[in-house]
Amino acid sequence: MSKRVYPYIPNSEPAIKEQMLKEVGIDSVEDIYAEIPKHLKFKGKLNLPEPFLSEYALKRHVEGILAKNKTCKDHLNFLGGGTWQHYVPEVCNTIISRDEFLTAYGSDYYADHGKGQAFFEYASMLGDLLEMDVVSLPTYDWAAAAGNSIRMASRITGRNKALIPKTISPDRLSCIKNYCEPGIEIELVSYDEKTGYLDLGDLKNRISAGTAAVYFENPSYLGFIEMQGEDISKIAHDHGAVCIVGVDPISLGVLEVPDRYGADIVCGELQPLGINMYSGGGLGGFIATREEEKYVAEYPSILVTLTSTKAEGEYGFGGFGSFLFDRTSYVQREKAKDFVGTECGLWTIAAGVYLALMGPQGIKELAENVVQKAHYMAGRLSEIKGVKAPVFNSPNFKEFIVNFDETDKKVKDINKKLLDFKIFGGKDLSREFPELGESALYCVTEVHTHEDLEKFFSALQEAIK
Repeated sequence: MSKRVYPYIPNSEPAIKEQMLKEVGIDSVEDIYAEIPKHLKFKGKLNLPEPFLSEYALKRHVEGILAKNKTCKDHLNFLGGGTWQHYVPEVCNTIISRDEFLTAYGSDYYADHGKGQAFFEYASMLGDLLEMDVVSLPTYDWAAAAGNSIRMASRITGRNKALIPKTISPDRLSCIKNYCEPGIEIELVSYDEKTGYLDLGDLKNRISAGTAAVYFENPSYLGFIEMQGEDISKIAHDHGAVCIVGVDPISLGVLEVPDRYGADIVCGELQPLGINMYSGGGLGGFIATREEEKYVAEYPSILVTLTSTKAEGEYGFGGFGSFLFDRTSYVQREKAKDFVGTECGLWTIAAGVYLALMGPQGIKELAENVVQKAHYMAGRLSEIKGVKAPVFNSPNFKEFIVNFDETDKKVKDINKKLLDFKIFGGKDLSREFPELGESALYCVTEVHTHEDLEKFFSALQEAIK
């Protein structure tokens, strides 16, 4: 047993450890892990530092490590591709830091201090934005929401195949495939090399009586706005398949809601709605549908509604409760449609606060601001010799592709040079989409001022010399 005592780690004192082991009836901590095969156990000695003897010393040490990071506070950031830098009003951080939410967001109704109402208000406001009747509490991220949506479609139709555009994020596709194994085949549909739009001819060739769902994103991972929504959904419906659309909710301030061009299930990412970036997070995926039994019955996640605790199928939060709670893994356990835990409950509240602050007009103005700045930046970059922006001949929302083939520079080298100007360049697409050459995905949002965009314009000119 280790003799080291870490004052900031509970129960690390040897005498207390011995007392705890005696209480549970074992001789060693190793007995707790007896079921793990010996060949899987680490047999060396961990190189752990000596303990810091005060909280202040530990804090200084951790701050020294964190100071090595390059962050979006001291760098101008044009990275997107799944986590985007939007402005987060301080009230969002303040409210989710309150004890009744921070410590009880995953608790039961007996510990609820407004959590149930916060969940209900979130679902109501997001439903208004999406023009959908039913919105679930979040799952882990957009990819998980898309995977669950496809599984929902498979159960609804009794079919085992889903069609997805090749323009999808490879990371998101990997997660979707993981969710759909075993039993659901994922097939990729080609895209038009000039516009990025889904190849409708290829879609018609691939869809069949065994297709459960056609999934596409609007805006797409590559930034362009898919203008063929009605055509895609008609092809899906003509073959009895479910049409699933993935969206960035902020884009709905300027774009048509998916239901109006035929979407049956809408999913997407909450992170743009008042949630800070945290090393790739914080993320939360939502699912929304019309209030039809065939959809509602297949939700794997919690649905919150106004409730009476006496109502059949409802599980109360004191005025607000979980609808058809028997669907969830809390009841179904290993037979459940998906695991449901606390997951992204805190982000639910953050998104609800953000939506309440912004309102319909605020979302509209924000989306207009974003799309105008993105198009302005793409236009400016196209003035630089050897730079093509955007690559696709189609409208974009906040992201667009920039190609550097004619500069004879690699994206990784350009991004390295941009760091000298304290700028994070676009996401390198050369591995994910080699057919696009030396291209990068750039993101512009409301946080970028005119001065920021001009600074980047000048820095990029220097970086490709």
